[in-house]
Amino acid sequence: MAEKTTKKSDTEEEKADENTIYVGQKPPMSYVLAVITQFNSNGANGVIIKARGRAISTAVDTAEIVRNRFMTDIKLKDIQIATESFTNEEGRSSNVSSIEISLSIEKKKK
Repeated sequence: MAEKTTKKSDTEEEKADENTIYVGQKPPMSYVLAVITQFNSNGANGVIIKARGRAISTAVDTAEIVRNRFMTDIKLKDIQIATESFTNEEGRSSNVSSIEISLSIEKKKK
C-alpha cells in the first residue's frame, strides 16, 4: 500500500509547527523571547506553547510574561490539557500530563 499525501496538508503542518514553541528545561525568558520573535519577525497571528510534565509550569509562566509584560495586545485563545501514555524501555506504562497554550494577537481597529 502506498501512502497518500497532499501538498496542502504538508504546508499547513509546516506552518503550524513553525509557530509552535516546545518548552523544556530552559528558563522562561528564553521561551518568552522565542514567542515574541514569532509574533514580530514571522508575522504570525498565533503561537502555540507546548509542554509536558514538569515543564508545564514554565509554559504557563512564559504565556503570562508575554501577555502581561511585553505584548499586552496578545489574547489567550485556547488551553488544551491531556495525558499522554507511553511504554518505556522496561515495558512499564507511564502517564505524562501535557498542555498546549494558544496565544493570538488582537488586531487593532482603526
